[in-house]
Amino acid sequence: MDALTAIRTRQSPLRLGEPAPDDASLRQALAAAATAPDHGRLRPWRFLIVRGEARRELAEVLVQSRSRREPPPSEAELAREREKAFRAPLIVVAAAHPVVHPKVPEIEQIIAVGAAVQNLLLAVHALGYGAFWRTGEPAYDSGVKAALGLAPQDSIVGFLYIGTPLSAPPPRPEIPLHAMEWTGPDKIVPF
Repeated sequence: MDALTAIRTRQSPLRLGEPAPDDASLRQALAAAATAPDHGRLRPWRFLIVRGEARRELAEVLVQSRSRREPPPSEAELAREREKAFRAPLIVVAAAHPVVHPKVPEIEQIIAVGAAVQNLLLAVHALGYGAFWRTGEPAYDSGVKAALGLAPQDSIVGFLYIGTPLSAPPPRPEIPLHAMEWTGPDKIVPF
């Protein structure tokens, strides 16, 4: 699949199942992620692969996270939280690991991680799989970060759910470009 086709046809599938990418395909996708624009070549991304029985461990980490928040959860809410670890056969936790650098502000490093995630999503799609990106409260929970082995200054950018789409996505509507052309001060026109 060529790059423009991958970009224009990638969508977030509603449901994912087996199979997930094998190790060789996952390495290809991660190698594509690592080509993201990266001022200073700091490689501020960290990708944690969660699959198989490790999803059960992640489920309990998510339940513990929800249990710490207010209001106290019902059993049904805890069950919904637990099920998040089983949305797909493979989860990649994408994290930003910013470093202090005199020429590369933290925001640029976090944006680089976002670009790496987009590359990963496109590569997974080009390899014939599906993926979607989620955050939610667990992404901002220090206990979740600690359980995943991330440093306190790291940020979870997203939980990337990866597998085989179980149904075709609906047709994508026309997407507005939100582009304007700037031709000088006070001279902005639609593109």
